[in-house]
Amino acid sequence: MDLRSPHILDSGNVMMNDTLTSDVIGRRVEVNGEHATVRFSGVVPPMAGLWLGVEWDNPERGKHDGSHEGTVYFKCRHPTGGSFIRPNKVNFGVDFLTAIKNRYTLEDEPEEEGKEQIVTIGNKPVETIGFDSVVKQQSQLSKLQEVSLRNCAVNGPGDKGGIAKACPNVRSIDLSKNLLSSWDEVVDIADQLKHLEVLNLSENKLKFPSGSPPPTGTFSALKVLVLNRIGITWTEVLHCASRCPVLEKLYLESNGIVISERPTDVLQTVKLLDLSSNQLIDENQLFLIAYMPRLEQLILSDIGLASIHFPDAGIGCKTSMFPSLQYLVLNDNRISQWSSINELDKLQSLHALSCTRNPLTESSKDAQTTRQFIIARIGQLRTLNKCAIQREERRGAELDYRKAFGNEWKKAGGHQDPDKNRPNEEFLAAHPRYQSLCLKYGAPEDGELKVQQPFLLKNQLLTLKIKHPNQLDQKVIEKQLPESMTIQKVKGLLSRLLRVPVSELLLSYESPKMPGREIELENDQQSLQFYSVENGDCLLVRW
Repeated sequence: MDLRSPHILDSGNVMMNDTLTSDVIGRRVEVNGEHATVRFSGVVPPMAGLWLGVEWDNPERGKHDGSHEGTVYFKCRHPTGGSFIRPNKVNFGVDFLTAIKNRYTLEDEPEEEGKEQIVTIGNKPVETIGFDSVVKQQSQLSKLQEVSLRNCAVNGPGDKGGIAKACPNVRSIDLSKNLLSSWDEVVDIADQLKHLEVLNLSENKLKFPSGSPPPTGTFSALKVLVLNRIGITWTEVLHCASRCPVLEKLYLESNGIVISERPTDVLQTVKLLDLSSNQLIDENQLFLIAYMPRLEQLILSDIGLASIHFPDAGIGCKTSMFPSLQYLVLNDNRISQWSSINELDKLQSLHALSCTRNPLTESSKDAQTTRQFIIARIGQLRTLNKCAIQREERRGAELDYRKAFGNEWKKAGGHQDPDKNRPNEEFLAAHPRYQSLCLKYGAPEDGELKVQQPFLLKNQLLTLKIKHPNQLDQKVIEKQLPESMTIQKVKGLLSRLLRVPVSELLLSYESPKMPGREIELENDQQSLQFYSVENGDCLLVRW
């Protein structure tokens, strides 16, 4: 590229004057902090001199669609996405090596100006000025392993072989929000960094090749690739990833992606895939990535997903889809039906789920009940919304769920007698785990299913026995306590009764329904109801 009469800024960035004569179409540029792509270079009558027509990344920054006085000079995707700018107002950026030197060299104390040093080259002593600075600079760059050049106006690799010579040990690069214009420029940089494991190219508007993939070995060590907000298509994703044989994490947020084909012989090593904020993805497209063999984490936040269904698996069965998926993120979607939560129980390996800000979770006034129902419906879940599910919480959630839908179960044909227990298909479809919970805890008894009047205190009181296993001289007492009473307040009451400091009290309980098992009441902020303490249970107090 022949760019005449450049103005070099202090930062090393190149600003062009009005005698620009080379082919700059497609180049990425920066103007007063805003990024754009050059779409036109030439004369715009009746205005004299040379103009660049640019299409802004932010369409609100422009004034027109590439037309002037009825003549179309270039086209924009947005009616206000274009502007004409004088070349001397445009920053074409700097090469990778210049940017890295600007940022990372000579950060320590400056050398004494004009300091002389005698060095030997061959057999001859030579006087040098500033030789220490050169050696020091080379040493600093060669040691670099992590490089951040975000928003440094990087436009390409620079001199051939210069990167490999100057900083061969780089393993991680952040090149987000720069002036790179094509994937080929990225390849030219990466091809010189044989140890590169992490590459972030977010917010670069790249042109991707339609031909053959880059040479084998270019991304041979790459494990993490971040391509957020770059306008890449799914076909281009597969094309670029085909030369990443050990890729483990792939981030593709906000690209307008449509999953158009199943990845065959590509993405086979990927463990984490982030497709957040790609609003064109639907449930059927997800089936195309359902057989990535090593996919453990799938992030689907804000894609507009309304439902989830695994048609290959019936009620109570496991799906063959997403066989390795352990962590699923569904935040900020449109999931509104419990049937989608039921479907997640079909996933073979799912242990963690994030499902916040969906109609299903936001419509309920009782967030704790919603959490309990999700836990009860997904049997293998260990973490929900980044909060670990303790054994006691799961037990309480499943017991409350079993009780909450007990009357519906009976009406549908459920019965305490196993020989008569035949709930209809409609109930089993709505509550696939209910039968297994009855096997685990026993079928709900009629006394549990009586509808209580919630606003009467007597209907919320629990009659409990209180024992002191370590104090044989203490008599067993009986107390009525509100089910909403926190463990902390229970300890306060017992402290006054027993005249023992609260800090020394340890509480647990046992239930006739779970003989031989003792459950610790370890969280002082939770209520008796949270731990599913019921009438007739026995509190055990130790100090």
